Amino acid sequence: MIVQRVVLNSRPGKNGNPVAENFRMEEVCLPDNINEGQVQVRTLYLSVDPYMRCRMNEDTGTDYITPWQLSQVVDGGGIGIIEESKHINLTKGDFVTSFYWPWQTKVILDGNNLEKVDPQLVNGHLSYFLGAIGMPGLTSLIGIQEKGHITAGSKKTMVVSGAAGACGSVAGQIGHLLGCSRVVGICGTHEKCVLLTSELGFDAAINYKKENVAEQLRESCPAGVDVYFDNVGGNISDTVISQMNENSHIILCGQISQYNKDVPYPPPLSPAIEALQKERNITRERFLVLNYKDKFEPGILQLSQWFKEGKLKVEFLFFINIILPAT
Repeated sequence: MIVQRVVLNSRPGKNGNPVAENFRMEEVCLPDNINEGQVQVRTLYLSVDPYMRCRMNEDTGTDYITPWQLSQVVDGGGIGIIEESKHINLTKGDFVTSFYWPWQTKVILDGNNLEKVDPQLVNGHLSYFLGAIGMPGLTSLIGIQEKGHITAGSKKTMVVSGAAGACGSVAGQIGHLLGCSRVVGICGTHEKCVLLTSELGFDAAINYKKENVAEQLRESCPAGVDVYFDNVGGNISDTVISQMNENSHIILCGQISQYNKDVPYPPPLSPAIEALQKERNITRERFLVLNYKDKFEPGILQLSQWFKEGKLKVEFLFFINIILPAT
């Protein structure tokens, strides 16, 4: 069987911007038979995520993300349907997911590396398992639970950067659900600001491309910032940290503004901001959701419950439907 796949064609360099030419499509032959324990799956959805920029480098800069290899198929979060199975716990027609799904129209995988997903948990919207009811949702939920120190009735103010993204849009909603009295988002367009405040329950939103972030933060967070869900790093984060209260907390989810630069992760703060962080006893700990796998199942069930109750809204589709034609 001939299938199509996406491979890494070249690397952009640690300080370069990715371009389409870094990838190429090619055809390969899929074996006719599968071995015991394997399944043949047809790809339905693939997730494109910021961390993948690091995987385009020869050295990802981390010990938990492996680099993509040149001329080899790239992989990431994906969902598919089983077409043939020789695995004892998986049958034809099952929907399955993996964090290491090859970007290939059809593929043979080890069934032990797959997890079945229940369409009923997302009212049939399978793609949500790659977004709000999947890894981005878990990252937001577990990050806030483990690093945000939010309790019901504590009247804390949370700020979310990258607030219209896969994690940010969920994190803001979860902040309210877990007890924050005020949630403010930072994003890059007027349309996103409107979405955050009119649909997703944010109390205020700041367009960092058009507005003075420091001034808008002082207006939107008159009591200061208690929890900062940081997706971007850089100047925006410096501005937020400068307005954080004593004994407040930074949830270090991502640093997307730094991913095209050759800097360590997490990037160090400027001397002035680092001094302020220490003076105010602001926690800023590296957060890796993969260290909390024991919380994945209850987390998915909680996210699903909120979604079904209408408390967690999914407005953006943070995935791509695979565009390679199936053969």
